Amino acid sequence: MSNNGVQIKPEVLGHPSQLFVLFFTEMWERFSYYGMRALLVMFFTASLMDGGWGWPKEHAYAIFGTYTSLVYLSTILGGYMADKVIGYRFAVVIGALLMTIGHGCMAIETPFFIYAGLTALVFGSGFFKPNMTSIISEMYKDHPEKKDGAYTIFYMGVNAGAFLGILLCGYLGETVGWSIGFGLAGIFMLFGLLQFWLAQDIFGTIGMKPEKQTAETLAVDDGAKRNPFTTLDKVLAGAAAVLGLAWIINDPVSKISNGATNIASSLGIGGMSGSNVLILTALICFVVLLVTRIPRYDRVTRDRMLAVIFFAIVTTFFWALFEQAPGSLTIFAKEHTNRILEGNSAMTFKIANSLMTLIPLAIITWVLTKLFKQTFAKFAISNIVLALSFVIIWAISIWMLYTEFGKDVAEIPASWFGILNSLYIIAFAPLFSKWWESKYNPSANMKYAIGMLFLGLGMAVVAIGSAGIEPGTAAGVSIFWLVLVYLFHTLGELCVSPVALSYVSKLVPGRMIAFMFAMWYIAVAIGMKLAGVFGEMSEGIAATHGLSYFFWILTAIAVGFAVFSAVMSVVVKKLMHGVH
Repeated sequence: MSNNGVQIKPEVLGHPSQLFVLFFTEMWERFSYYGMRALLVMFFTASLMDGGWGWPKEHAYAIFGTYTSLVYLSTILGGYMADKVIGYRFAVVIGALLMTIGHGCMAIETPFFIYAGLTALVFGSGFFKPNMTSIISEMYKDHPEKKDGAYTIFYMGVNAGAFLGILLCGYLGETVGWSIGFGLAGIFMLFGLLQFWLAQDIFGTIGMKPEKQTAETLAVDDGAKRNPFTTLDKVLAGAAAVLGLAWIINDPVSKISNGATNIASSLGIGGMSGSNVLILTALICFVVLLVTRIPRYDRVTRDRMLAVIFFAIVTTFFWALFEQAPGSLTIFAKEHTNRILEGNSAMTFKIANSLMTLIPLAIITWVLTKLFKQTFAKFAISNIVLALSFVIIWAISIWMLYTEFGKDVAEIPASWFGILNSLYIIAFAPLFSKWWESKYNPSANMKYAIGMLFLGLGMAVVAIGSAGIEPGTAAGVSIFWLVLVYLFHTLGELCVSPVALSYVSKLVPGRMIAFMFAMWYIAVAIGMKLAGVFGEMSEGIAATHGLSYFFWILTAIAVGFAVFSAVMSVVVKKLMHGVH
């Protein structure tokens, strides 16, 4: 069979070779993103003596929240440009190139290059992130029965990259130098770019520049009542977007500059800061848009959109709590966890860490050899680049393990705990997949309720673990508290993250999917920024009430949303009108 000028036939693990070109490209992109992300807050907050910038944690959380938020907002621009102008493949190349430049800039570590690097990474992610999955979707559009399996394999590439990036960039950044960690992320983003560029002919015409839509394609109707945007709708949407974006950018800029640069300084009203006026006005515009627009749809579409809004609200707070991992939880690991192990404990960790490093690497290398057998003859240079990247990864991994075995103690990097998320996903994803396919498959609401409950359990664990830490002290607790935290949080992620976009695609008419996906990414972006806001709050709360009190607050938020999701189950089920 052929699809868009390329043969689609089982070649590697029952799937076409094209999927594994995307697998390794995405793996190196996730390596670079998560590797850099694992270091960012620690770099900003590390003392000048330790090579960092010595920022207050509040400033680091503010800029981290803005960065991760903008990464998701930029996907709207990247997706639009790919759909309408340049095509998916060229968008991926632009994104990978921008991210390579961004990581390279960050390795220089001066203020100009750090900020320039973060800007390049934001736009690079926007062009890269949405369009890799779009290529897969187009590849399998004539083979829908294989799409679930394809996305599962692709998701393994995502987690393999995140695992290796956090492990190696984190280790080098913390033990050798921040610039080495940032630079390594850039090197492997470059490998991903070269591998994709040199092998892109394998995709035929898939993902090329889009053809201009004809009147016939534009006339496709799904039978639902049309609801064109009015002038008021456009004004409200534009105002909400501009004001919200201004707040997201202004928030860290005004704090880091100690108010010297603050575009909202003159907007304060009645004791409310200008920054709060910005975001409150943006929120009001958005709510008014929803309240005036949604009732104009036909009843079924209106109800289903209300269901999407419900899921979006819960999703926003899920990510606001879950994304404490690279922020407050990493700082907790650095400052309040006993990461130096001795004697048998040290040897046990070294052996476990070696197995956790080498076994996944061996499995991915085996997949690599399978790909080589199918593609080396036609794409030799791309394969050589990919092979070289793995030689370097193996060399760094073996050097790291050899270095650690040569020490009398085992000192666990604070970033190391982040790899547990990827390992848990790989271990538990098949079990959750079986659960969703069984007769015990929960409703959409109950999946969200279970996910938020797991998230709450994770926060309760770290709240209990930090109970003995007095305000202002740096007592060390056992690493097993964080091992459990990441377990519960990953189980929560498996209940929410993989099913979220699936429900959006099922609940809205086909002509509205792109628009609603954009709205969804806005909800995720808000969650990312809230994660930074919660991180900022942690410092003040910890100083007055203790760190445990902060995590109990997050526990209450998660459990509250779990109960809310469960209680709303019957209502939302009716709003979904038969969609499962």
